[in-house]
Amino acid sequence: MKPGRLYVRVLGVDPGLTRCGIGVIDGDPGLPPRMVEVVVVRTPPGAELSERLLTIALQVESMMDRLRPDTVAIERMFSQHNVRTVMGTAQASGVVALAAARRSIPVAWHTPSEVKAAVSGNGNADKAQVTAMITRLLKLPDAPKPADAADALALALCHLWRSPMQGRLLAAAAKARMAP
Repeated sequence: MKPGRLYVRVLGVDPGLTRCGIGVIDGDPGLPPRMVEVVVVRTPPGAELSERLLTIALQVESMMDRLRPDTVAIERMFSQHNVRTVMGTAQASGVVALAAARRSIPVAWHTPSEVKAAVSGNGNADKAQVTAMITRLLKLPDAPKPADAADALALALCHLWRSPMQGRLLAAAAKARMAP
């Protein structure tokens, strides 16, 4: 949380080379979360890889500089059958993590099942369920489209809700290690 602000701002990223969802939400103590902005960066599949990554980097850097998030939450891919998809996702994730590191913004990684469970209560929820819950939880007039937009907001919301508990668990574990 930045000095002078009572809320936490999280930038969530659903990484991908063709479509990279980027969503920003604010969480205020005792109030429902609020969407600040959501975009989907699109790059043409036939473009050079370096140009596609540059397009993603420029958009995410612009949002980081303009919206000044307290943390960045990125989807962690842990298994996938399509190697090309995994490589593109990993490269897009790396660009985002590097942009955050250059701005000293902490980065958190969440698996798709963690995100789905956080926003819908079901770690196996489909994209339609996640989109419906994000629309409802953030009180949006319309569902974010495409699904990458809803996924980015879900990542931000997951981190907003999970990070306080994770911090308390880490503090308790450290305290337990220090006890005689």
